Amino acid sequence: MIDRRDFVKQLLVDRGDLLVVPGLGSATYDVAAAGDHPLNFYMWGAMGGAAMIGLGLALARPDRRIAVLTGDGDMLMGIGSLATIGVKQPRNLVIVVLDNAHYGETGMQPSATKSGIDLVAMALACRFKQARAVSRIEEAADVRRLLRIGDGPILISARIKEDEVPRVLPIRDGHVIKQRFIEALNST
Repeated sequence: MIDRRDFVKQLLVDRGDLLVVPGLGSATYDVAAAGDHPLNFYMWGAMGGAAMIGLGLALARPDRRIAVLTGDGDMLMGIGSLATIGVKQPRNLVIVVLDNAHYGETGMQPSATKSGIDLVAMALACRFKQARAVSRIEEAADVRRLLRIGDGPILISARIKEDEVPRVLPIRDGHVIKQRFIEALNST
């Protein structure tokens, strides 16, 4: 199992102009802990929406690389997004699911992945170009490479430890997040 904070930090080191959409809860805290950045589009109260926000960005800006970092609970909530992404085939979109097999934000109840629901198989059935599971921190370098140059859509399911880690809260004002993101996007 992978330490989530270390994994996310390794994915985002030297990120350049990568657009990052962290999902609700722990994924947001992990991205913020790796370093706040104006090209992070933090979402508050939008469970299940991270992949679709990433798709919208990927379609609107095919010249940019988009990374969605989200949890298994968020991905399961928005599972239909995999089909839409598979139909649209955005080459610049990578989804990394931080899968601890639990709903971390609501009390660590087991998620469907704990019972064997396979997000990788779902992504492949939805015609993702690549989908695979990783479970060792040593695989972070390869995932980081896919974030920058992989031919998408790509889904990576990262098996992370069930540990709860301290929250690192980024800005929470939705208007400020949006404006900062737009300004950074338009200046790079």
